[in-house]
Amino acid sequence: MSAYIIRRLLYALPILIGVNALTFVLFFVVNSPDDMARMHLGGKRVTDQSIQAWKEEHGYDKPLLINQAEQGMAKFTGTILYEKSIRLFLFDFGQSDSGRDISHDISQRMWPSLAIALPTLLVGLAVNITFALLLAFFRATYLDLWGVVICVAMMSISGLFYIIGGQFLVGKLLNLVPISGYDTGVHAWKFLILPVIVGVIGGIGSGTRWYRTLFLEEIHRDYVRSARAKGLSEQWVLFRHVLRNALIPILTGVVVVLPLLFIGSLLTESFFGIPGLGSYTIDAINNQDFAIVRSMVFLGAVLYIIGLLLTDISYTIVDPRVRLD
Repeated sequence: MSAYIIRRLLYALPILIGVNALTFVLFFVVNSPDDMARMHLGGKRVTDQSIQAWKEEHGYDKPLLINQAEQGMAKFTGTILYEKSIRLFLFDFGQSDSGRDISHDISQRMWPSLAIALPTLLVGLAVNITFALLLAFFRATYLDLWGVVICVAMMSISGLFYIIGGQFLVGKLLNLVPISGYDTGVHAWKFLILPVIVGVIGGIGSGTRWYRTLFLEEIHRDYVRSARAKGLSEQWVLFRHVLRNALIPILTGVVVVLPLLFIGSLLTESFFGIPGLGSYTIDAINNQDFAIVRSMVFLGAVLYIIGLLLTDISYTIVDPRVRLD
């Protein structure tokens, strides 16, 4: 197991290096530190002295790749490449362009993101699998037909509709819960229940249709026909055999999403005023705080690679046919 994990990590390392290198090129070659200074200072009509002062204040005044003014290893460590890119591999995110500690902000904002994303994932998974099994059980009937039609219709509706509609109906008309905001105390559920409900409803269409396809594919396999021939009931076949053998593609989607729960939902957190990592990223983009954007891109790549690794490991638990060579 340990050798397998190490091998998978070695496979993922070049991907992470490539993502980091591409991010560096986009943020420091295509968009130079001088361009960033002009955007923060308010346009192109700024003096060279003010640009240089801004770069010195935010640590962008050093050479990109090699610092010829230094000696030894300082030639490479005294560069923007090392300070702003390579140090990310040590999870040293440094300071934002506004002077805040990015690591501290991430550690504080990840919990509101998890508080929304984790219940949405678990409840949504249970609801989608239940509806998909129901449609698979009544396959080729009017219930199945209209269920697919409703799922396609829900998939065709933008997520913004569910967010705005939920805020207007539940928060404005019925006045049951607050429309936006967040509380870390006992009353936090009042601010979380509406985003969770909206997230679950918004994912029913695509989730149910996807799981229904998986179940229908398994239903027509030989082992299912053999189970029916032995006299097992349709309910037993569906829950005991079909659901179990469909776990691998289900795990593929679920386990990959788990690490990304820390990143949060950009739209949901922004519209509901949740101080999570999603709104943190949106605010950084709006404020042109590229240090935060670079950190979130790198963190997202790391978490996605971890998700792929967890997916590979989970295969060996669910399916005994998978072996770690």
